[in-house]
Amino acid sequence: MSQYPDKRPIAGTGIAVSPLGLGTVKFGRNQGVKYPTRFTIPDDGEIVRLLELAHELGVNVLDTAPAYGTSEERLGQLFARHKGLRQRWVICGKVGEEFTTTDDNQGLSHFDFSEQHIRYSVERSLKRLNTDVIELMLVHSNGDDVNIIEQSGCLEVLAALKKEGKILASGMSTKTVEGGIAALHQADVAMITYNLNDQNEKPVLDYAQANNKGIFIKKAFASGHVCLSGDDPVLASLKLVFGHPAVSCAIIGTINPEHLRQNVTACLRALSKPA
Repeated sequence: MSQYPDKRPIAGTGIAVSPLGLGTVKFGRNQGVKYPTRFTIPDDGEIVRLLELAHELGVNVLDTAPAYGTSEERLGQLFARHKGLRQRWVICGKVGEEFTTTDDNQGLSHFDFSEQHIRYSVERSLKRLNTDVIELMLVHSNGDDVNIIEQSGCLEVLAALKKEGKILASGMSTKTVEGGIAALHQADVAMITYNLNDQNEKPVLDYAQANNKGIFIKKAFASGHVCLSGDDPVLASLKLVFGHPAVSCAIIGTINPEHLRQNVTACLRALSKPA
């Protein structure tokens, strides 16, 4: 068994990713989140050390979004200050959801899937991240997947941005089976929920496998809730996720270095073939 997990292709894109990706919502936002325990947003030094560790462990995907508070800006500032840091990462970005802090300090999301806003959002993310291109850009759905796809033309906008060279691949973070399949009709990747507690979107995985499309998994540990019970819920979760051949990458949103190490070790175990 290799020391680090091998990179996996995102079907049809030419992009190779580590089985685990690092979610960065906790880099920039601790309001209005669904994690079971409260957390403090890490400082720049803690983020750099976490990124260094993730790189050492073979992780090459960073998942970020405008809805993740200051995550994009903080990453971009670190990329600017640390030579060569940006080149280590496949960035999975988002468009469509915005997050603002409310008077009660809880935060509020709102959505805009118009062509004008998507173009603005991508250009803003490129500037925030201090980069010329974002490898993967996903529409951040509010749950009304099919109507968003059919009525806004959002995936056509991302396809145009791909032709312009501002992104390399496109897709949608969906919440329904119908939406996931509809997204894969037009785009490269669907990001779906799939874990021990929720396997309702498995038909999207099957569709992706049959049609050479990419799959990213969100909430592999049910936002941490699945890890509160069972003998080894992390390993069981990853065996489920990577038991389906369509899966390229599962996004894990930890800021705890030890949890990151444990997750990568569990991933190696989940991917290892019996002797």
